[in-house]
Amino acid sequence: MTLTGWRLILNRVMIIPQRYVLGVLGLFALANSFTMRVCLSMTITQMVTHRAPTEHIVGETCPDMSIMSNVTVSEVPDETLMIYERREKYDWSEATQGFLLSAFYYGYVLTHLPGALLAEKFGGKWTVGLGLLTTSVATVLTPWAVTVGGAVGLFAIRVIEGMGEGPVTPAFVLLLARWVPPSERSRFGAMIFGGAQIGNICGPYISGLLLADGGDWANVFYVFGGLGIIWFIFWSLLCYSTPNTHPYISDEERAYLKETVIASGLHKKLDPVPFKALLRSPPLWALVAAAIGHDWGYFTMITDLPKYFSDVLRFNIKETGLMSALPYMAMYVSSFVMAGLCDLCIKKKWHSITTGRKIYTTLSSSVPAVFIMLASYSGCNRAEAVGLFIASMVFMAGFYSSVKINAMDIAPNYAGTCSAFANGIAAISGMVTPYLIGLLTPDQTIGQWRIAFWAVFTVLVGTNIIYLIWGSGEPQWWDDVDKYGYPPDWKHGPLKKRAVDTEKKIVHPKHDHSPVAND
Repeated sequence: MTLTGWRLILNRVMIIPQRYVLGVLGLFALANSFTMRVCLSMTITQMVTHRAPTEHIVGETCPDMSIMSNVTVSEVPDETLMIYERREKYDWSEATQGFLLSAFYYGYVLTHLPGALLAEKFGGKWTVGLGLLTTSVATVLTPWAVTVGGAVGLFAIRVIEGMGEGPVTPAFVLLLARWVPPSERSRFGAMIFGGAQIGNICGPYISGLLLADGGDWANVFYVFGGLGIIWFIFWSLLCYSTPNTHPYISDEERAYLKETVIASGLHKKLDPVPFKALLRSPPLWALVAAAIGHDWGYFTMITDLPKYFSDVLRFNIKETGLMSALPYMAMYVSSFVMAGLCDLCIKKKWHSITTGRKIYTTLSSSVPAVFIMLASYSGCNRAEAVGLFIASMVFMAGFYSSVKINAMDIAPNYAGTCSAFANGIAAISGMVTPYLIGLLTPDQTIGQWRIAFWAVFTVLVGTNIIYLIWGSGEPQWWDDVDKYGYPPDWKHGPLKKRAVDTEKKIVHPKHDHSPVAND
């Protein structure tokens, strides 16, 4: 049978729209990436030598509930204990642990922009696939790296893991820009990027189960790294960079996407990235600010919340895994509710895209900042603290209907580069916050952590204000000069090397280039 014949058969058999196949595998991609990213936050509590418990100081430290309630810890089988004790314990200070927890983001920042440029040139499929394969293999090798090099080996392997994941977000933004119509973006953004919450749920919870009763911490890395390798096989076989290159997408879906997807990269070769205009764009810098604020709060939660539950509120390792997962369960469910509501309001024209992005950016930054601060004042009331952290993450889910997909709004053709630019700069927060919190909380007291949470509050609210002033949800002129022309005040030369037809230098009459257009 000819290739054309096989494609006709596959067109009839594959009744599931291929953009949904991409969405589901994208969900698993982000889930795998975050389990590998956050698993160290749990395992490091079992890798280090624990000093004698701090004396309980009323108002500053919390009592150990297992001691107060005379809970008897179950005995670990001798055979399991012998395996566990073969693993060396490391005497790492709080500052050193913070530095190791931040190592991932050193590599993550480095490959954001190069990964986006590669995705725009060669397609998002292999940029995502090979990036996550690199992280998966490095995760499997983590126990070996720690055994050989200690803290230095762990830092190095975590940097490599970060380098593998750096291109994932911008490449997925590009894939969505080329696969998903504007009216479906919030839902697909929640579906795919909400996979991060699946990872944040499964990572701590499964890690807690694997580490309980003297479990070998190396198993955590073997399990999550192995799952990433399995995912790569399915991704390689089933997903493609654009609808036009997909061998068995239905004719109906291909025609629908050609009519509704506005990224011109589907239909013509893109010009070089217009960095000259991109770096002068207020909406892009507003997006950078909003991303910094979100990442500052979010990375603090995913990296340091397990330590807060374990070292301050004194949950045991099983409880820490469960309590650390609960906020992300709530965030995952909430992300779909907010995404559906946002898409509905835009489709019904109850508000513009710009207004929607600003509403959900505020819900995902300033509101969580308030709940995080309230949690810091809950003291040793463990139920209240967990409840407030859950509430903060419920509202932080609005991020997937705003900041995470805003690059597709302002630059559908260069969404990968813009997303990489915003997320790459914002990811520096992941380098700063774990180390800063390690410095601010040397004794793990409630007062020290409260100072750390005040820093989170300030950054979240401050960056939200910047986005409210300069953010936008409209395509910018520099994304397609042939379509929109140059603005009247542009004095920095043509964006293209070739001559531009003067007739095309007229500003599109329906396009407002102000930073807060269509607000």
